[in-house]
Amino acid sequence: MTPRAQVLIVDDDVGLLKLLAMRLNAAGYSVETAESGEQALARLAAAQPRLVIADLRMDGMDGMALYGAIHERYPTLPVIILTAHGTIPEAVEATKRGVFSFLTKPFDSKGLLRAVEQALRLSAGAAPTEPAADREWRSEIISQSAVMEDLLQQARLVADSEAAVLIQSESGTGKELLARAIHKASRRRERPFVAMNCSAIPETLLESELFGHVKGAFTGATQTHKGLFQAADGGTLFLDEIGDMSLALQAKLLRVLQEKEVRPVGSNEMIPVDVRVISATHRDLDEAVARGDFRQDLYYRLNVVTLVLPPLAQRPEDIPLLVQHFLAQIAARSGKEPKTFSPEAMELLMAASWPGNVRQLQNVIERTCALSTSSVIPASLVEKALHNQPSQTLSLAQRRDQFEREYLAQLLRMTQGNVSRAARFAQRNRTEFYKLLRRYHLEPKAFREKPE
Repeated sequence: MTPRAQVLIVDDDVGLLKLLAMRLNAAGYSVETAESGEQALARLAAAQPRLVIADLRMDGMDGMALYGAIHERYPTLPVIILTAHGTIPEAVEATKRGVFSFLTKPFDSKGLLRAVEQALRLSAGAAPTEPAADREWRSEIISQSAVMEDLLQQARLVADSEAAVLIQSESGTGKELLARAIHKASRRRERPFVAMNCSAIPETLLESELFGHVKGAFTGATQTHKGLFQAADGGTLFLDEIGDMSLALQAKLLRVLQEKEVRPVGSNEMIPVDVRVISATHRDLDEAVARGDFRQDLYYRLNVVTLVLPPLAQRPEDIPLLVQHFLAQIAARSGKEPKTFSPEAMELLMAASWPGNVRQLQNVIERTCALSTSSVIPASLVEKALHNQPSQTLSLAQRRDQFEREYLAQLLRMTQGNVSRAARFAQRNRTEFYKLLRRYHLEPKAFREKPE
């Protein structure tokens, strides 16, 4: 059994809810409860449970509607449905739609625990409750956001396979870090991880870099050179900005992926290679295929599994962690005590739009550290580093109903449940803000740091 794995139980029958919670607590699980589907979605916004157990029949949002909402937002989170005997056909249909399993009421305690253990074992995600030693594969990724946690669970699942992975994201989000994490979680972890940015190397040299060349193959080829495919043999090759590759080179790459062997430039010899390819791009490859700028057959080879790395603007709760990380790095390089940002400066950082993502944030932190004459970096330096563009936090009036819950939860995560600060970000008074929280069953205390 996974120690202290968190389970969310959802049932409008308070008596059954308490009974389930008692039995799972006694078995060593950490349990959260919700009395409705709407309340469950609010609980999910505050924490990332490893498993959800929900009753099929509930007033308001029923179990299948809740599953649909969960699956859309957290596709790897397993859901077990509780059902009465009369609704077994519906439960069977539910499993066809992706529900992990169902249990009939009244349920057997041993059967319940077996189902829970199986769901946690097969999900195998990188949940916040897993031991630090088991999280080493993702240690370079600094995050506490729910959207990143779900992405990392997907990455952990795909790492166990040999499937090609395409990472889609904006520039500066950390695509190489995610690719490296997948490699470290895979069976190839003891073999090389080799990365190359396809847009950073001239087209005339890219073929030689990838596939190698023999001595005398072209002017300047004074010695035989092994390409990156050979360098990554047995391991992982990460090809960043794959969308910038020419059609001619795409055809040669496709052949290597199909035949699993390379021919160095100037050679007639075919060399076998065993390489897992992870590629990444900030371009829309579907549009590129439609325009004829990217080969459709290569696209299908590379895009077996797609992971979408969210921009920093969609996970502002990660900004304080990233700021602390970069400040510590700067202090280590300089040999000085780390600087800090004033509260006003930190609010500016958290409210900025960050079109350059994590790379831009790192640049701003390094710039303000270099220019600050005191140990506390003021807001004025942050404003200058952001090119004097006023930081904007979206007001609640700009959100439609389906986004309000996520927006409010995001504010509470950013402020660790501080309603006054969250209300300032939302440009609402405390009374109105509390009404909105009650409307979506959001409890500020659920977002506060829990003692170890």
